[in-house]
Amino acid sequence: MIVTLTGTVSAISADALVLEVGGVGYRVFAGPRTLGQARVGAHQHLHTHHLVREDLQALYGFRSAEELAFFELLMTVTGVGPKVALAIVSSRAVPDLQLAILQGDEAVLTAVSGVGKRLGARIILELKEKVAAAGLAAGVAAAAETGATPAATTQSEVVAALEALGYGSQEAREAARDGVLASPPGASLEERVKAALRTLRRE
Repeated sequence: MIVTLTGTVSAISADALVLEVGGVGYRVFAGPRTLGQARVGAHQHLHTHHLVREDLQALYGFRSAEELAFFELLMTVTGVGPKVALAIVSSRAVPDLQLAILQGDEAVLTAVSGVGKRLGARIILELKEKVAAAGLAAGVAAAAETGATPAATTQSEVVAALEALGYGSQEAREAARDGVLASPPGASLEERVKAALRTLRRE
């Protein structure tokens, strides 16, 4: 499984680039922003998703681990293939997309080519459920282990929800801390996750 590639860009097309690594050229599909910043002859590092099927192998490249993780999360939604997932990730900054999903803003998703109202609604439903389930599981686990009150487990719930969205543990902990501090007392898990995502948008 190929998870990263570092090499020299030898060609750029409308939807992919060729990265020369150790004398081998890899065709990597990428979004407009990634392709727009690439230059033939320049050094390039990409986080990659290696798609392997019976009749196909393909690489999808991203500038950050967060973009890759969100791409892979989108691929878990029924009806979302790599082409649509790549188009969504490429349309806006990842925290903006995640915030739109938690706010139920279908317009952000349906503005992406290949995403109709039905698919946009399904993405919002399934990913909000994943975030809520991760937070609930974290809260139950923390309470069972430490006997903590629901308020005391709030930060761990937000961390788990952010990790479900594809963030690394360190980044999730920092954003969760800031999100909890920025939220009013009694705020719901979803409100605190939204606050955490807003802090990530500012970075």
